[in-house]
Amino acid sequence: MRFKLFVCLFTMLVVVAKAQQMPNVIFILADDLGYGDLGCYGQTKIATPHIDKLAADGMRFTQFYAGTSVCAPSRASLMTGYHTGKTAIRGNHEIGEEGQFPLPDSAYTMPEMFKDAGYITGVFGKWGLGYPGSEGDPTRQGADQFYGYNCQRQSHNFFPGHLWSNTKRIALKNTPHNQTEYAPQLIQKQAIRFIETNKANPFFVYLAYTLPHAALQLPADDQAFEYYKRKFKEDSRNIPTSWNGKGYQPQAYPRAAYAAMVTKLDNYVGEIVNKLKALGLEKNTLIVFTSDNGPHAEGGNEPEFFNSSGQFRGIKRSLSEGGIRVSTIATWPGTIRPGQTSNHIGAFWDFLPTFAELAGINLQNRTDGISILPTLLNKPKQTKHKFLYWEFHEDGGRQAVRIGNWKGIREQVLQNPNGPIELYDLSKDPGEKDDLAKTNPKIVKRIEKVMLEQHTENEHFPFLKRNR
Repeated sequence: MRFKLFVCLFTMLVVVAKAQQMPNVIFILADDLGYGDLGCYGQTKIATPHIDKLAADGMRFTQFYAGTSVCAPSRASLMTGYHTGKTAIRGNHEIGEEGQFPLPDSAYTMPEMFKDAGYITGVFGKWGLGYPGSEGDPTRQGADQFYGYNCQRQSHNFFPGHLWSNTKRIALKNTPHNQTEYAPQLIQKQAIRFIETNKANPFFVYLAYTLPHAALQLPADDQAFEYYKRKFKEDSRNIPTSWNGKGYQPQAYPRAAYAAMVTKLDNYVGEIVNKLKALGLEKNTLIVFTSDNGPHAEGGNEPEFFNSSGQFRGIKRSLSEGGIRVSTIATWPGTIRPGQTSNHIGAFWDFLPTFAELAGINLQNRTDGISILPTLLNKPKQTKHKFLYWEFHEDGGRQAVRIGNWKGIREQVLQNPNGPIELYDLSKDPGEKDDLAKTNPKIVKRIEKVMLEQHTENEHFPFLKRNR
């Protein structure tokens, strides 16, 4: 009897010890943040000290890519580990008054994977992968706790009439003429509370901030907003005196507002890091920071003023580098060496296999991604992609492929699925200015072959109709 009791107690201690050793993971996703919008990536007009500190304390990637160049399909790629030629969601397909086309029940998502590994999972911010009550609802895709916007369209208003807490609709006091409850602040409080509540357990937090997406909205007393108004000496734009709540709310000071939203995002990241330090969790927590696509030019924003795309051509909705290459940072004190810059070529579909390897989960080839854990831990034998592939279903349709330093882009795919392919050598021409397709027909053929093979037709998001 005593022996059985000893074995039982020993087993419990082993389980507890293993749980304590499992690293927490916080994945921070900015919304429409450009590659060049952070100080650590060359930004000079906007202050981002907390995110810059993440980069200084960890690893900064210079050749990492989003799932595609617009919200829903890019996030679907992130959550499922598939590129956009295979994801169930290929575009921003709206469903009714609230919500988007849902991930199917068969999808195996990042929160589900962490749950299988014994983690408590929290999703905070913008979801956009299934309307309330659908199989794509975050509470049906592995989230133990969800707080934020279910619908990405409703997240265009930072003073919404409601948010969601799991499956409960939380009414807010906001109206177009009475903006008192700032959604990002409400979401931030819930995320910090989740970390505090689960400090003794391994947790995964998906923190999908809506900043700095349009509309360009801030609390009336935002100090950064006032600071940037003075700094930029920005004249007030003529805007309507009233707003009916439809579309993006007009902004009289769009430059100052965008800068202040990026700084507010930076402050929220700083609060998360400080909370981890206060709870003694910093050295047992991997933080990844990135953006869902390139910078937007909506709601009065001027990405060219901030050089938001950096040295690259294109913005959100483009498959040029400016639309899909995103700032990406990973930090894990004591495990990831500080001050590193990596030129490893990766994409959103790599995160699921990376976290699966970290958590000891076998994905059984259910991903297009490759674990980048060897790169993060400075271990040899990092597997590299043979190619990266993207689709974009708006603006006539686009495809893009990267093979080594070669990048191919096909425009107007819906009209001409066998149309010409532009070709760029990113090692010499990161701005994609010199089309080399005519002088490199063999490379173009290789890229065309990838485009043909990697697209799988989806009845809900029809794309290509080739004569094979």
